[in-house]
Amino acid sequence: MSGETDLKKLLATMTPQLLAGIHVFVTLPPGEPVPGRLDPVMLFREHEGTTLIVLEDQARAAGLDGVFPSRMITLNIHSSLEDVGFLAAVTTRLAAAGMGVNPVSAFYHDHLFVPADRAEEALAMLEKLAEESRR
Repeated sequence: MSGETDLKKLLATMTPQLLAGIHVFVTLPPGEPVPGRLDPVMLFREHEGTTLIVLEDQARAAGLDGVFPSRMITLNIHSSLEDVGFLAAVTTRLAAAGMGVNPVSAFYHDHLFVPADRAEEALAMLEKLAEESRR
């Protein structure tokens, strides 16, 4: 097993980082290749089609309609894929403020896609959660 599993330690030591750029979610029909000019930060194949998270400018240039303009926040703690409750605690905090969030877990880190116009607010809330967890 790789990564941290202790919830208190995960919350207390995460260092959320707001990344540059506005991302959108787009979908391609099943089996359609990803256009070469796109560099998705995430790709997931479902029965109905392939979901991509890409920079808004890339989607527009490829003629794709994106939804949920969002900013990406990386939590910067190597969380285990088997940890219990980390994303639940984080997303519950954002939900309490009426904020939609789309979390993505990768091998090393968890990433949150939050509404672009509320990204700074989300970052401040996550930093406060980490501070509260250190006490």
